Amino acid sequence: MKVIDFFCGCGGASKGFELAGFEVTLGIDFDKNAAESYQTNFPNAQFIQADIRNVKVKHVAEKVSDWKNSDLVFCACAPCQPFSSQNKQRVSSDDRRSLLSETKRFIRALRPKFIFIENVPGIQSIKLADNGPFADFLHFLNRFEYQYEYRVISSEFYGVPQQRKRLVVLARLNGQPTFPLLTHGMDNTRFATVQDYIGELPPLQAGEVDPNDSLHEAAVVEPHNIERLMHTPEGGDRRNWPAELWLQCHKNYSGHTDVYGRMRWDAPCKTLTTKCTSISNGRFGHPDTAQNRAITFREAALLQTFPKDFQFKGNRAAKSKQIGNAVPVLLAQRFAEVMWNQLHEQEDRDG
Repeated sequence: MKVIDFFCGCGGASKGFELAGFEVTLGIDFDKNAAESYQTNFPNAQFIQADIRNVKVKHVAEKVSDWKNSDLVFCACAPCQPFSSQNKQRVSSDDRRSLLSETKRFIRALRPKFIFIENVPGIQSIKLADNGPFADFLHFLNRFEYQYEYRVISSEFYGVPQQRKRLVVLARLNGQPTFPLLTHGMDNTRFATVQDYIGELPPLQAGEVDPNDSLHEAAVVEPHNIERLMHTPEGGDRRNWPAELWLQCHKNYSGHTDVYGRMRWDAPCKTLTTKCTSISNGRFGHPDTAQNRAITFREAALLQTFPKDFQFKGNRAAKSKQIGNAVPVLLAQRFAEVMWNQLHEQEDRDG
């Protein structure tokens, strides 16, 4: 059972499928830093670094040996920015909106058994009419004998220590796909917490680096922001500051209170973004009040449930972008496990 990961980024979905027992055979992405990270972490996989619009079906087929005799799974987690609620300048002419449609020619030619799509909530509601990109993709699946289901899910219900709402689409060739059962937050099962995932990492101050892990690196924080953090309790934010520390833009504005806030130890964190290692871009302050800094790359990666030895390449901005854009590994693994079981059940029925 072989995985082809379109728009793979650094490989969050691929790692989840690998941990569930699948063979990750090919990643496709145009970003050079993501490509380097992917190839570092999946040395046995093939890779195509190119815009999907310039990749031909034959190029993919050539990279995946014996694909005709394999059960293929496609991951297709296209860039989410055109549909994100954080994007205040969404326009219908944004050419990234059509990227999901680019996978149709590969689906038509290679006929994967399963298709896994993860994106921000919003893609399904933008022009859901017949001419919308999401509706058009669903019509395509119907025409080519795929049954599908889509839901908006939140990753903390699957064991990820992060409140991260996403649209997930599952499609299955000639069969009805099944969503995994919720594993956390039900029947008194507590959510995974920030403490569970980063509580044992060595403490750091702003600007310091763990000598044993270069990705456990805390960004430099300006002195005035250090002072603000010193007035921010665990789980707190700017509302805890004395008036003289407030930013001018916040004095008559009550929204966006997560900015400059600290995480809580005993709860999942808020959604990690592409700037998740900066305190000025969300509730990304470390929960320990003795550590006046933002979370590190390693801490962010662990909260995205990457393994502790996963590597990220590129400069600071590139690393944060890869981590924030990734599919949480554990979330992908939960969906992959369901696909694995369905494939084996089908094989058993077929004898």
